[in-house]
Amino acid sequence: MVRIGELLAAGRTLSFEFFPPGTEEAERTLEKTLIELEPLAPSFVSVTYGAGGSTRDKTRQIVVHIARDTSMTPMPHLTCVGQSRSEVVEIVRRYRELGLVNILALAGDPPKGEGEGPSDFRYAMELIELVRSLGDFSVGVAAHPELHPRSPDRESDRRHLAAKLREADFAITQFFFKAEVYLAMLDELAALRVDKPVIPGVIPVTNVNQVERFARLAGAEFPPDLAQRLYQVGDRPEEVRRIGVEVATGLTAELLDAGAPGVHFYTLNSSRATREIAANLGLGPPGRSPNGR
Repeated sequence: MVRIGELLAAGRTLSFEFFPPGTEEAERTLEKTLIELEPLAPSFVSVTYGAGGSTRDKTRQIVVHIARDTSMTPMPHLTCVGQSRSEVVEIVRRYRELGLVNILALAGDPPKGEGEGPSDFRYAMELIELVRSLGDFSVGVAAHPELHPRSPDRESDRRHLAAKLREADFAITQFFFKAEVYLAMLDELAALRVDKPVIPGVIPVTNVNQVERFARLAGAEFPPDLAQRLYQVGDRPEEVRRIGVEVATGLTAELLDAGAPGVHFYTLNSSRATREIAANLGLGPPGRSPNGR
């Protein structure tokens, strides 16, 4: 299985994020989405991991399914806060035995209602070091262009991100809506002498309330002018989706033109908006590079 660090060294990447479904109907939706997005030949796909390992088994099942039954390269997310060292070691060893070579290492959050709770970890850096000690993985980390919600200030946020990237192979950002916040983050990392690839994350807005809630949790600005456009047509889902695709297409084009090493789409387990953006920009059909626009 190919390492994401090697893919990034070879050229631009196209990737998608999925999350573990909670119901049988949601499982069918995800399976349909996988089938519909596979023809875009993504460089890799990622699967999220619930707070405190709450979706541990489900995440592993989806990752194994993608690895065995599709042509796509899966990357499991892995968090460490709220978990014991032995639990995390077991998970990483299982992934290694399955032949998986990519992991997104995150601090994560404790399970809901448990506060900080007992944990053998506090920071993602500890997880990166553990994963490195257990196998030859390509390790990614998270980046927050508009700062991590728990960061005390901009300087410490960037120092912490730079420290993670020195140990990791690449980063994937939280979603954002203005290219300048991503480019400013890259300049700040360059000033700290860090030039590892940072893949921007893009979310096409198809549900205003949902994405606005996600933005609040992630510390990302939901631009007031965009919110106003979307709420004006809030009773027309197709128009919301059209505007969301239009905005995400423009942002993706701007990021790629500025030299981004790839793009990572937050699909929310639905394929239509992502397929439309890919079609608008000529991203990823078989036999073509994500560069081709």
